[in-house]
Amino acid sequence: MEEYVYMHGQVLGTHSFYLRDGFLEPDEYAELRENHFLPGGETGTAATVLASFGTHVKLAGTHIGTEVADMLKDFYREKTVDLSSLYFDPTYRGLMDYVVVAGLVRSPMGYFQTLYESGVKRWNAPKEEDIANCKVAGIDPFFQEETDLTAELCIKHGKPYVTIDCPHTERLHQKAAVNVVSKECLGSHYKDMDREEVFRLLQETAEGLVIITTGEKDMLYGRKGGEMKRMKPFSVEVKSTLGAGDTFKAGCIYGLLHGFEDEKLVRFASACSAIAIQRAPLPLNPPTLEEVLALMEIV
Repeated sequence: MEEYVYMHGQVLGTHSFYLRDGFLEPDEYAELRENHFLPGGETGTAATVLASFGTHVKLAGTHIGTEVADMLKDFYREKTVDLSSLYFDPTYRGLMDYVVVAGLVRSPMGYFQTLYESGVKRWNAPKEEDIANCKVAGIDPFFQEETDLTAELCIKHGKPYVTIDCPHTERLHQKAAVNVVSKECLGSHYKDMDREEVFRLLQETAEGLVIITTGEKDMLYGRKGGEMKRMKPFSVEVKSTLGAGDTFKAGCIYGLLHGFEDEKLVRFASACSAIAIQRAPLPLNPPTLEEVLALMEIV
């Protein structure tokens, strides 16, 4: 069996609408340039990027339903992404979101809260054998007891994992090999603190690498007991930021899989994201490994 990355988290269908001109105005007509229905979600997008790098991925997490399953199967049919651990629910449309994009401005919409309000869990528990046989893992922090179980099985079987946007109080963060914290997480969990203060909290409670990303600002990264390091993101022309964070996560997973040292891992992930934001839609134009390595050499 090929070595693979196990990923547990959001796998959904994204309807994206790219406007020809500026963003939507109330009561005004807007012309579409193009629209797509493609895999999305933090885990779905990261899996697409990893597959572009030639990495084998096994997905779990969100139930796939009647309107999403066929699209996912068709999209990943010739790719190194295994959907066999995703649960197909014939009574469920599947989780979808809708994103309007105009240049650097985007507005996502969806039904994410219904995942938690309906009283029905629309996600699966991890299979222990999937984790026991993987090389590394990626875990989204969205699925309550099932998320915690995924982390505990990784710990039990000695499988390092990457997570995202996990506060310092959570065991998921504390035991992660890498935790990538975004500007959105800072705003929701640490809105009255500056990011250097937050970094110290995360750093002091982490067994692994902590990274804070905030768009064009320097990234902060480091480990417990070490210094707070900074790295500038790559400067590129931005076409769309949709999927940038998920691509950064994919870069961290790839770096963990291949044993990159911290500086190389952060730089690799940043290069992945820099290439992703230069193109749209991302699932049809994911970064290639050759492009990422070339950017790292040039800049």
